[in-house]
Amino acid sequence: MDPKHIEQFSRRGFVQRFGTAMAGVSLSGIFPGDKVFAAPASALADYTNPLKPRKAHFPTKAKACIYLYMYGGPSQMDLFDYKPELAKHHGKTIDIEMRRRSIRKEKILGPVREFKRRGQSGLWCSDAFPNTARHMDKMAVIKSLYMDSFAHGSANIQMNSGRVLQGHPALGAWIAHGLGSANKNLPSFVVMLDPRGGPIPGAANWASGYMPAAYQGTVLRSSGNPILDLASRSVRTNKMQGERIDAINALNGMHIRSRQGYSELAARIASYDLAYQLQSTAPEALDVSSESEKTKAMYGLYDKKVDHSIAISPAHFGRQCLVARRLIERGVRFVQLYSGGGHQQQNWDAHNGVDENLKIHCPEVDKPIAGLLGDLEQRGMLEETLVVWGGEFGRQPVFQGKNGGRDHNPKGFTYWMAGAGVKAGTDYGETDELGHEAVVNRHHIRDLHATILHFMGLDHEKLTYHYGGLNQRLTGVIPAAPIASVIA
Repeated sequence: MDPKHIEQFSRRGFVQRFGTAMAGVSLSGIFPGDKVFAAPASALADYTNPLKPRKAHFPTKAKACIYLYMYGGPSQMDLFDYKPELAKHHGKTIDIEMRRRSIRKEKILGPVREFKRRGQSGLWCSDAFPNTARHMDKMAVIKSLYMDSFAHGSANIQMNSGRVLQGHPALGAWIAHGLGSANKNLPSFVVMLDPRGGPIPGAANWASGYMPAAYQGTVLRSSGNPILDLASRSVRTNKMQGERIDAINALNGMHIRSRQGYSELAARIASYDLAYQLQSTAPEALDVSSESEKTKAMYGLYDKKVDHSIAISPAHFGRQCLVARRLIERGVRFVQLYSGGGHQQQNWDAHNGVDENLKIHCPEVDKPIAGLLGDLEQRGMLEETLVVWGGEFGRQPVFQGKNGGRDHNPKGFTYWMAGAGVKAGTDYGETDELGHEAVVNRHHIRDLHATILHFMGLDHEKLTYHYGGLNQRLTGVIPAAPIASVIA
């Protein structure tokens, strides 16, 4: 064949020449309509939309989850895990494991904030979170978690995917796999980042791993163009763009008929269609102009930042929390919001001074979190929304450096949950007297993941994906179980 004629028979050339003639073809969702290129719809029966809605394993209150991720590792003994003995022994030298199998003599650093019991439940909360403190009666606080890594990169990956190595699906991807999407025009799994940067090691924290690409987290910006490169830069109209997507998907649909089980192509078909729908749905979902002034003020959208060079206004995280509420109202299953970016004091990584770190970051999220919990409650949405707060690990109870910093600590740290199915007002688990290591009702983060899945109506042992000859699970092969004491 003459090489100059090859292009006319290529797939790309076919789309370029005939794409605009496909106005009658519509492949939104799972190919509604009677014909695709004059082929009966039954010919595409092998195609399955990976985001089609699926039933939970058992009845549950939760329809969605909002995960408030404090990147860097918030200091549990200065926020929710009150340790009077830590204050009593401030300045005393002890032997302590600072890194794996690295035992050193260090001086105890007492709590840098004042604690009080809050609400009818009497849960402890420091003065670093004055607004969040008003909602302690809604929470179950888990103080006895531990995980495997002292390093941010592997700790973030493990907290998000259950493993310390990259390549496995994130928690949000597992939920998308288990439940699909309740809105075909929006992703099932959405991520929003801090303007100072994202977590180490980036997109691996919200990846779909060996699952279809349709399950990966979609990163949205809370202002401006919600998704970079989403809007077309060509002169094509929205209608013309839709016709082009229909043509591409039609060809993909014909191709997939002879390739059963090729999930990547099925995910690509769904992704093309979803991307087109997002051009109109994402800006609407992120537009908070229709919200009342009272609601905006509740989330801290008018508050100024604290007087520190690397601090940002509560308005950023507040807008993200408000957008998260709007997204779950529209059927998004899992929204993960990151507070903190960049390095050390730009996130919750308090090596260079824990007091300064908390003064930077707590005001950035305190009012937005309180606003989210209060807004969900007044709208009757808290009963069907699981809210999760925490980071990749906690902090050490001893001095690091001259400025009163705290080093990483995966041996004992705190998470809290609120909302659908959570046993409110629960104080669960304990670290030792210094807050260093979980000692009472210890739970690996496998159990935390199993608990989140349980609240979403998913059995962590039944939620599997066959890959590499095994039925893979978020919680892996080591036994895990939901934390029964925090389940109502």
